[in-house]
Amino acid sequence: MRRLSDTLSRIATARSMPSASAQSGVDRLEDITGFGRNPGNLRARVYVPATIGPRPPLVVVLHGCTQTAAGYDNGSGWSRLADEAGFVLLFPEQQRANNPNLCFNWFAAEDVSRDHGEAASIREMIAAVVDRLDVDPARIFVNGLSAGGAMAAVMLATYPEVFAGGAVIAGLPYGTASGVVQALDRMRGHGLPDAATLGTLARDASTHHDRWPTLSVWHGTADATVDADNAEAMLAQWRDLHGLAAAADVTTTTGNDTHRQWRDATGRVAVEDHRIAGMGHGTPIAVDGQEAGGTAGPFMLDVGVSSTRRIAAFWGIAPVVAQAGVQRSAQRLHAIPAAPKAVAGVTAVINDALRAAGLLR
Repeated sequence: MRRLSDTLSRIATARSMPSASAQSGVDRLEDITGFGRNPGNLRARVYVPATIGPRPPLVVVLHGCTQTAAGYDNGSGWSRLADEAGFVLLFPEQQRANNPNLCFNWFAAEDVSRDHGEAASIREMIAAVVDRLDVDPARIFVNGLSAGGAMAAVMLATYPEVFAGGAVIAGLPYGTASGVVQALDRMRGHGLPDAATLGTLARDASTHHDRWPTLSVWHGTADATVDADNAEAMLAQWRDLHGLAAAADVTTTTGNDTHRQWRDATGRVAVEDHRIAGMGHGTPIAVDGQEAGGTAGPFMLDVGVSSTRRIAAFWGIAPVVAQAGVQRSAQRLHAIPAAPKAVAGVTAVINDALRAAGLLR
C-alpha cells in the first residue's frame, strides 16, 4: 500500500502549479479554423516564419498543464528557432471546457486512441497544415512537456506513420494509465509495466508495421511531479519497438547533461535520453550563451541547456549545437524524491489537487 504522506506530497506539488498567465508573454501564433473534425474540442494555432523553403518541416508542440500555446512558445523559444531554421509550427491548445487546468487528457481512454478525442483532433490539424502550407510529409515531428509530453507519446503510438520523430519532456509512456488513480500512481513511478508489455501497448495502438519514429527523452533528476522512472519506462518502450538492447551505445556527460544514445542496425540514432542533473519539473532552456533562445518562467527552467535546439538538431531540422567539455560517463542518474509535506483536510486536499493536476474533471 502506498504511504499516504507520499500521495499527499505528490498531490500538493501538483496543486502548487501556477496559473497560465505567468507564462503568457508575447503571442506570436495565429489561429487556424475549419481544419476538419474536432472531436477533442481543441484550439489550433500555428506559426509560419517570414521565410520558409519549399516543403518545410512541421513541428507539433504540446504545452503542459496550466500553460497556453503562446506561453509555452515564449518560454521554449520554438518560434524563434523556426525563424532561424525555416520550419512551420503547429500548437494544439487545450481548452478549459475539456480540462479546467488546461492539461491534455493523456489518461482518458476516449482521448488517447486512434481516430478518437484529442488525438484525432491533433491528427486533423496536422493534415490541414500539411495541405495548406505544403509541408513535407516525411518531416513531421511532435514534442511536449509533462501532460503535453504524455500526449506526444500518445500521438507517436497511435499515428506512428505520420511522424519522423518525437520528443517527450518530463512525460509518461503510452498506455500506462486509464483514469485518475492509475495516473497518480504512474506519475509517482509506481506500477509501470515491463519493457515487453510497454512495447505491446504501443504496437496495439495502431496497425503500423513499418519503421518507427525516432525518440528523444528529457527528464530532470530532481523532478518531484513526474518521477524519472517514467523516462526509463519510455526508453524501454521505444527500445522494444526498435529492437534495441538495454545498454546504450554511447554515454557522454556535458556539464549537467548526461546523454545516452541507442543506434539501430543502420547506424541511425533511434532513441536518445537527456538526464539533467538537479533539474526539477519543466522544460530545459538556456537564456544565455550559444544555445540562448528561451525565456525563464514557471516550468521553463534555465539550466544552460536548450532542449528546443537540441531536439531540433536531433531531428536534423536545425544546426547541431556545439558542445565543449564532453566526458565519457557510465553513471546512472536517479530522481530525487520529494520530501513529505504535512497536509490537513485529507479528502478536500486530494480532490482539490486532483483538479489542479487535471486528473479530476
